[in-house]
Amino acid sequence: MVYHSSFLDEEGITRACGCPLLPLKSHIKGPAPTSEQDRTDIVDEAITFFRANVFFRNFDIKSAADKLLIYLTFYINVALKRLEGCRTLAEGTKAIINLGLEKVPVPGESGYPFPGLFPLPQSPQEAGKAIQELSEADKRRNKRKTVERRI
Repeated sequence: MVYHSSFLDEEGITRACGCPLLPLKSHIKGPAPTSEQDRTDIVDEAITFFRANVFFRNFDIKSAADKLLIYLTFYINVALKRLEGCRTLAEGTKAIINLGLEKVPVPGESGYPFPGLFPLPQSPQEAGKAIQELSEADKRRNKRKTVERRI
């Protein structure tokens, strides 16, 4: 059974390209609100559910947060593939930091892994918000080195 996000569609959640800007445990400023340190955020859910959700080919989407969970599961998979060839912690840390610094494609751009998952941005500002949100989640993961802990 696929694990779904506990973040249901709630009123007052801002969206960029249909992607909910959910609270993140982070000190990095971005478009997403900050969350309390003791509360689980969407990135924690993606890491927790990664091992189970990666085996499913089909994913029944129940909320917009599930779409973000799919994207984050894909990102974690990309991060783990980058770490495959790393022999030391320093090499792995450098590979993850470089991954976080790469340009994040938004819906409608070439290189976006899930066409049709999120609607196209209506303005350049909305695209910028989506890029900031995904980059903020990436930087948060890089800071806490969560991928390294899971290996």
